[in-house]
Amino acid sequence: MPGVTDTARPTSRDVARAAGVSQATVSLVLGGKSRGRVSERTAEAVRAAALALGYRPNLAARNLRLGRTRTALLVVPALTNEYFARVYTGAARVAAEHDFGVVLYPSPDGIGPARDPFGSARASLDGVIASSMAADALDAIGGGDLPLVMLDSDPGGAGAAGGGGAGGAGATVTVNFDIADGMRQVARCLLDLGHRRFTHIASAVDTWTFHVRATTLADTLAGAGDVVLHTERSAHSVEDARLAAEHALTRPGPRPTALVCDDDILAAGACKAARRLGLRVPADVSVTGFDDLALATAVEPELTTVRLPADEIGGRGMAALLAVLDGRPADGSDLPVELVVRGSTAPPGT
Repeated sequence: MPGVTDTARPTSRDVARAAGVSQATVSLVLGGKSRGRVSERTAEAVRAAALALGYRPNLAARNLRLGRTRTALLVVPALTNEYFARVYTGAARVAAEHDFGVVLYPSPDGIGPARDPFGSARASLDGVIASSMAADALDAIGGGDLPLVMLDSDPGGAGAAGGGGAGGAGATVTVNFDIADGMRQVARCLLDLGHRRFTHIASAVDTWTFHVRATTLADTLAGAGDVVLHTERSAHSVEDARLAAEHALTRPGPRPTALVCDDDILAAGACKAARRLGLRVPADVSVTGFDDLALATAVEPELTTVRLPADEIGGRGMAALLAVLDGRPADGSDLPVELVVRGSTAPPGT
């Protein structure tokens, strides 16, 4: 009709006509598969034509052809912990770079078995990423038919490929921090400061990552000789950690000079316990954490803690899932961690 602007969406045929090439060539170039098959000059002409026309590929149609939803599920134990928000941020960033979406799903039962949030995850998802959970906790999601990437989880878990292999449906890859090295850095820092009486404020959450922290701390201190290590288990809250730390600091016998906490939340509770007992941190007792959350610099003195780049492991996890989907080897190497020394640690009795 006269006076009505044609708002029809440009098609690949329009791009091909503008660039003077075939639709197959347009598909190769805009699908990222033209290297070695289309000259760079032709590829540039296609990209310029697409840009000039405002062409955007029909992702829905492409996904239907490929049998893909371009959606990944990220399962976490809880949304109340800043750490898991950072994991999501990293995963979503890498996903967006590849036209993928990430659905965040907190397991209703924490680290326990996660229920399928969809009528059928296999029909709704391309794969699953799970942070700090056991592989068998995800049996209801995908039923082993979906690629699974485990973050900060047991590399020997169910079906784990050790992070090195490519695979399709049901493939499992693990991406971990070097948790053991982080705890070794904590122990050696405190030993170098002269500490010999330790209490481990250990998370009561039964996961691989906390088992590694406990065994590494015990092994490292055992190698130092003339060291006392006591363990107090705590639920994952500041208040429970405060009670555990108060018990450790008031139990019969010589008082510990260092409280090694499994994460920053537990460390905040330990600092609170020391203050309530009239003890000074770090003059009377040193306190260390793990994770380097915002909380670590909100308390006074600021926490000595192990920095875990949660956004990086989220991004690495998404990249690993994309590699599995493309049939490429996934990078399952451990991510390095760093001990950040702040004001909550000092030589004993200073």
